Amino acid sequence: TLDLNFIGNVEGRDIFTGAVDVVVCDGFVGNVVLKLSEGLSEALLDMIRVEMTRTLPNRLAAAVLRSDLHKMGRRIDYAEYGGFPLLGINGAAIIAHGRSNAKAIKNALRVARQTAESGVTQAIAAGLAKLGKTEAGV
Repeated sequence: TLDLNFIGNVEGRDIFTGAVDVVVCDGFVGNVVLKLSEGLSEALLDMIRVEMTRTLPNRLAAAVLRSDLHKMGRRIDYAEYGGFPLLGINGAAIIAHGRSNAKAIKNALRVARQTAESGVTQAIAAGLAKLGKTEAGV
């Protein structure tokens, strides 16, 4: 058997809680989830920015929290990640955002290097081959 911890169907809220590492869906649904997530994160960051600069007490609080707010912003910035591997092909291909800036492209290249060096393509092929033999009763 493969060493997977398949937990079955998950709710949308589970995507961001850390309950799962991988969510499998078709391309259309994945794109909708991705675009909605990006838009929501940008909107939330903008709302936080507006509120943290609205009054003097808020600006003082923002100054105290500056480092932590910056870390939070980096965690949800698509450019920090650059792109993600496209699985299911024989090779390493990285999907990057259509509006990627130089920082995002640099990080997508990093992800491409890490993907190629990690042997993930070979591991997927070996797992699928093993799964095929298991299902065939071999």
